[in-house]
Amino acid sequence: MNLQRSCAALLLLAMCFFTLLYMGLLKFTARGNFAFNFKKESTDPPMTHNFCIFKPLPPADALEEQLLLNSTAWPETPFVPSPLLLGQTSDPAHSIFTILPRRGGGEWHVGDQLEVLIKIYDHQGHAKKSGGDFLLARLHSKSLGAGVTGRVVDHLNGSYSAVFPLLWEGSTQVEVIFVHPSEAVTVLRRLNKDLPDRVLFEGNFHSRLLSERTTCNVCLRQTDQSQCNYTDPRTGEPWFCYKPQKLGCDSRISHMKTGYKKAIKAEEEKLFQGGLNMKVNMKASGPDSVTVLPQRKEQQVEEDRRKLGLSGYYYKDVWRPLDGTRVQQFNNSSAISQCLKGKTLYMYGDSTMRQWFEYFTASLPDAKVVDLNSPSQAGPFMIWDNSNKFLVTYRIHGLPLRIHIIPTSKESYVANELDGLYGGSNTVVVLSIWAHFSTFPIELYIRRLQNIRRAVVRLLDRAPGTLVVIRTANLQYMTLDNVMSNGDWFSVQVDQVLRAIFKGLNVRWVDAWEMVQAHHLPHDLHPQPPIIKNMINVLLSYICPKKGS
Repeated sequence: MNLQRSCAALLLLAMCFFTLLYMGLLKFTARGNFAFNFKKESTDPPMTHNFCIFKPLPPADALEEQLLLNSTAWPETPFVPSPLLLGQTSDPAHSIFTILPRRGGGEWHVGDQLEVLIKIYDHQGHAKKSGGDFLLARLHSKSLGAGVTGRVVDHLNGSYSAVFPLLWEGSTQVEVIFVHPSEAVTVLRRLNKDLPDRVLFEGNFHSRLLSERTTCNVCLRQTDQSQCNYTDPRTGEPWFCYKPQKLGCDSRISHMKTGYKKAIKAEEEKLFQGGLNMKVNMKASGPDSVTVLPQRKEQQVEEDRRKLGLSGYYYKDVWRPLDGTRVQQFNNSSAISQCLKGKTLYMYGDSTMRQWFEYFTASLPDAKVVDLNSPSQAGPFMIWDNSNKFLVTYRIHGLPLRIHIIPTSKESYVANELDGLYGGSNTVVVLSIWAHFSTFPIELYIRRLQNIRRAVVRLLDRAPGTLVVIRTANLQYMTLDNVMSNGDWFSVQVDQVLRAIFKGLNVRWVDAWEMVQAHHLPHDLHPQPPIIKNMINVLLSYICPKKGS
């Protein structure tokens, strides 16, 4: 009897143990002990199931991925309660920036560094005690057509610094842009984990008299419906569609974007109000400009400029790189044609790359445009100049693509395209791959760029004379609708990854981020013509470098 009671007690104890373990109220600590883990249901954010999981990487790629994730991690941001208390969130109207006195005192000169202190307050006028707000800074003189970006440092206590190089003489003004409060960043950083499928894609399937459409994406939620696997066999790039009811997977004929899911709650929309707390210019406490005198004779400025890590600045509306590149001005079709003479220019990417192709189309009236009945957004397109024997091509990158429609026959991954190039001293490759990846976990973008980098390395190994140029991401005009799909916070994440993955490789850069931010024109996903002209001049200066540069 005693033995039976003991067994029953042990059985009951075991049942309680496993029940607590299953409910998450018991956890195993790092020291090897068990500890109770009681949760407060009213304050902890709800747990979500991350259904978008990628295949394991080889050890070296996995290590790089983790290092990239660590290096691009945003500072911790506050939990957003429900109901949302807007009064306790960061407010640009109450926040201020202050130009600090010159170190060592005295007047400002070209070659000095200007430092600005930024203090963030909430809507009730209380100083914030944590970081994570998204801020931009610019130094500019509209009368001189001059502008340069500032490097913003988050001190994680509600204060920030912005540092600028002083590069021109005269009166120059500081501009601090409050892009998002830290609470809005909390919402945004959640989306790519919880709703990586918030852009709606469909595949069109057709065979004789039958047609069907099903949902497609990088990751599909598990249902009773079978899935078609369209993962690229060479690169491993994932793509899936739910299998049609009557047709086979091999009957897919086209891809299209059909819309967007609602991504945030109604009360969270308060965090994304243009003119109130999204992309708002902050006010200065005191002067917002300084007068800059000529450079001191004994002053050395090159090393200080390099420390800031800036790529260039505008003066008289012309982009001037800080890496020593001498940018020429290609102001007419003859100058562009002479630079491209005998060259083949391959351009791959999204619509920000197609914008460059369209610039060449408009600037080269004597060249023949060939589109081979290609879809208007996707290509492939070609410009052929028979007299100067040059070819310019454009092709959109592979899925995911937020475009109206593209036939499956036109889908092509950039790494595969690069592997098909012969390369050489008369070959130029330009890449702009970023905007369509902003709604997905950053791991997808890292893996895409790892594949492309390997293809670039192979190309440069077999044809070292090939010129490879990379266009970075850029800022854009933001509304409540587009901030969820292509806003600046997502863009800055992919931009950091892009720069890190190609760092140290024999490639050249067109820094679209700084070229858009430093210019006086409004931010735009597709920058306005004066900015594009400067970008093309940088590209052509790489292709046809001036002697001595």
